[in-house]
Amino acid sequence: MKDTSAASKAASQSASPIVYVVDDDESIRESLVDLFRSVQMDAASFATTTAFLDTADLRRPGCILLDVRLPGLSGLDFQLHLERIGSRMPIVFMTGFGDIPMSVRAMKAGAVDFLTKPFRDQDIIDAVGVAIEKDMTRRREMAASDAVASLVDTLTPREREVMAAVVKGLMNKQIAYDLGISEITVKLHRGNVMRKMQVRSVADLVRKAEMLEGR
Repeated sequence: MKDTSAASKAASQSASPIVYVVDDDESIRESLVDLFRSVQMDAASFATTTAFLDTADLRRPGCILLDVRLPGLSGLDFQLHLERIGSRMPIVFMTGFGDIPMSVRAMKAGAVDFLTKPFRDQDIIDAVGVAIEKDMTRRREMAASDAVASLVDTLTPREREVMAAVVKGLMNKQIAYDLGISEITVKLHRGNVMRKMQVRSVADLVRKAEMLEGR
């Protein structure tokens, strides 16, 4: 996690998905890693959250299979810590002592699933599969959003104002009045916006603008 170069980041994000198993029971770690590898899933295991943070690459696609009861920081508290440091890697919880309040807390905080030991191999494979697909979808959406943001960066301040007005559904006359410029100038800026944003219709422009919401 220490190399933050652009090349390293790109390599991490394009790597195949990985399942990170965090559990203090060595036999469980080994059996889960063997299970995932038997179905052609890359996997790595850690006995503690500290070991995980020291070694795991959170930029890589995948998910975390996390035990609730761990020495030191609990799995639920570690979930919150990961959120604070900016990790959005999906988490599947597992525990031998689960209860409803615990599972509700985990799911409300964004966990993909909460499995009670012992679980069937297929159940854990299915849960991890859902988590990885969720992560891959999020990464595709983020990549698309980043691409749109790069296009917006090519707009001038005035073009951004015009784009915002167009997205709101305002007509050229309204935009001209609001910005204190001529309608012809609005048309010129509008044309530049459509070209730079690589869209052919207002509907396409609106869809791209929506991709930037929440950034």
